[in-house]
Amino acid sequence: MLARTALSRGVSAHRLRKNVTLYMNEVPSPAARGPGQTSEVHKPLLLMLPWYGSRPQAVAKYCDIYFRSGFDVLVVESEIKDFLWPRWGLDRGKGVLELLQSERFVSRPLLVHAFSIGGYTFAQLLVHMSRDKHRYLEVTNRIRGQIYDSLVLGSVEQMAIGLGKTLFPVLDTLVKRVSLLYFSVFKRQTVEYFNMGIDVVWNNPVKAPVLLFFCENDVMSNSETVEELIAYWQKRGMDITAKKWEDSTHAGHLKRYPQEYLSALDTFLQSLHIAPLKSKM
Repeated sequence: MLARTALSRGVSAHRLRKNVTLYMNEVPSPAARGPGQTSEVHKPLLLMLPWYGSRPQAVAKYCDIYFRSGFDVLVVESEIKDFLWPRWGLDRGKGVLELLQSERFVSRPLLVHAFSIGGYTFAQLLVHMSRDKHRYLEVTNRIRGQIYDSLVLGSVEQMAIGLGKTLFPVLDTLVKRVSLLYFSVFKRQTVEYFNMGIDVVWNNPVKAPVLLFFCENDVMSNSETVEELIAYWQKRGMDITAKKWEDSTHAGHLKRYPQEYLSALDTFLQSLHIAPLKSKM
């Protein structure tokens, strides 16, 4: 849960289930102001999927960006066990989809902001949305935009590298070797699911515009693979915007380049006609 001192005034926190927290913002969305405009039940909702091990204060900075524009924020934290045993991740993804289809959220336009392994968590939702298009069509159509920050996408070896640097940076080489051995032994329970998740990301059932943040020196998010994904999505007719740096930090672009990050995000949000950012950090 985000540190109370980091939350904006007028925001209340509601724990909906394990690792899922709704932050309700009393500040009205710009779209909800004025007669005949959007009601509270149609207030935009941000689905935020943070990086693993993210500090509450760091996540709060991103949440605050959306609070200032009147969004409510639904934070779904990723767990390593869902990555190590993907079937659990799929179960959790299905639970999040059911939550988004509940009466509380069913009329809300959605925006997705996923960081690092949070992109993997979102991929678990996409698997279900791709498998059962009719059942989840309403959720798919409500997603107005997708934002990916430091998306972890690539080979199993790259995933193992990311796992080591995430869990035990000092022992990352050892963790990589152990992870590759684990993935080899449990290939049917892990690698086959990873390939399924990677495939559904490339053939994303959500056609909403995309904004990607990435950099060339990120060992956990291969920039060449990200650029290949961008080109593939564009060939499929998707509207893609990308912000790339030569040198930056995995899931730390906002801290390194705050004005550039916020400017790109502001422009993207305005293009979606959901709600512009009201102020800079």
